Amino acid sequence: MSLLENKVAVVYGGGGAIGGAVARAFARNGAQVFLAGRTADPMAKVVADIRTAGGTAESVEMDALDETAVDSFVDSVVARTGRVDVSFNLIGLGDVQQPLTEISVDDFLTPISTAMRSHFLTTRAAARHMIPQGSGVVLAFGGSGPQTLPGLGGFKIALDALEGLRRQWACELGRHGIRVVTLTTGGVPESIPVDFAVRAEITEGIVQSGLLDRAATLSDVGEVAVFVASDRARTITSAAVNMSCGAIVD
Repeated sequence: MSLLENKVAVVYGGGGAIGGAVARAFARNGAQVFLAGRTADPMAKVVADIRTAGGTAESVEMDALDETAVDSFVDSVVARTGRVDVSFNLIGLGDVQQPLTEISVDDFLTPISTAMRSHFLTTRAAARHMIPQGSGVVLAFGGSGPQTLPGLGGFKIALDALEGLRRQWACELGRHGIRVVTLTTGGVPESIPVDFAVRAEITEGIVQSGLLDRAATLSDVGEVAVFVASDRARTITSAAVNMSCGAIVD
């Protein structure tokens, strides 16, 4: 039996490189997948790949910062399937990475407010249905850690805030059988556009910062996400699962 057989998963940012990889992995392991994102074409490609491989997937064009849209999306999934088992938010944060002495207030706050609003809304929408069913898994991507680098603007602070939100949700939802977990990578070189000017330099930096002389791949992220979302990880909650190859030391 596949790890996510008979599970229903919603993936926000499902058209992105990482979101698409996770959605494909969920589907390969038996989940019925619903993708949500602001751009239709990339999601359509993921849906087509999943269906070609024999899986089940659909996509909806929407903004994960829109309260009404998020609630309506999750309500519609549950109306059709009867449940939602996994909610994974992988949307981009719109961060501008500059030194704090140079960055504007708006650019500094954008990733923080985006992360907090989006993850609050998507988790709340899922929790309202997971609580009555007495189970569910909420996943976030990015994570944090004690290390940082200069020039990240509000990006690292947004990830720190996300960990605080994860702990609060886990505390309040645990008694209902709902797990809340963050996945941490330290960077996924495959997710960097191939035409990005400094892609090679960033990739080298990610690899060299770890302890294993390699970085997480899109496949790695998908497989770990499947495990954490499955009942085999039923004891894991209010935690960050670290797949950074040692770049982030717990």
